[in-house]
Amino acid sequence: MLIATFNANSIRARLDAVLGWIEKNKPDVLGIQETKVADKEFPREPFEKAGWHLSLCGQRTYNGVCFISRQPLETTCTSFADGVEDAQARLIAARLGDVHIINVYVPQGSEVGSDKFRYKLEWLGRLRAHLDRNYKPTQQLALLGDFNVAPEDIDVYAPDFFENEVGMHPDERAVLEKIREWGFIDTFRKLHPGVAKQYTFFDYRVKDSAKFRKGWRIDHIWATEPLAAKLKRCEIDMAPRMADKASDHTFVVAEFET
Repeated sequence: MLIATFNANSIRARLDAVLGWIEKNKPDVLGIQETKVADKEFPREPFEKAGWHLSLCGQRTYNGVCFISRQPLETTCTSFADGVEDAQARLIAARLGDVHIINVYVPQGSEVGSDKFRYKLEWLGRLRAHLDRNYKPTQQLALLGDFNVAPEDIDVYAPDFFENEVGMHPDERAVLEKIREWGFIDTFRKLHPGVAKQYTFFDYRVKDSAKFRKGWRIDHIWATEPLAAKLKRCEIDMAPRMADKASDHTFVVAEFET
């Protein structure tokens, strides 16, 4: 089973890139973040014409997550359903056979101490509570997406410069660690422990950031032990980020034995 994640930074702007990538790589499931389009306006036709299946949770202009899959998925939720009023489309969960997959677009957080930063911490806390209510670590479960947090200093190209900034602040890392402790394994680090200069996000504002590997590893595929035990490979595909009109993120791919 091939599972992948990609922050498209607008599915309409990256339509050809996504279509080309899935045709070449043929993932069983691709989770996309920042579709930035309402479900009724999603460009369904080219995907469905090519035989792909879609599971959508979008909103106009901002956020939005979706699954693109080779087989139909059973969508299990598109929100935390925890009684908290929240119109932001940031989560979709589905099941393919015995494998559960949660696709998240974690809030960026803007600035430490801001309302948006507090919302980010609260959102991650709600995600942990959602796991407690709805899943068990003994299940085959993948949590993937744009986490907007680099778990360790090795996951940032200039950790001393960005120390205590959004994306690697101790408060973010602490709440993300609580999610990992629930029962997840970082699939990339399982196969590439201690390997530096491996990033998934390259800021447009930094000149030649992808070329010179000035990035952050904030896009992840985590798996519970029963699923991680089947892990064959996990890679960051840099080629799409080097293309013209690329997203500021790139694809992360994990392959599991079936």
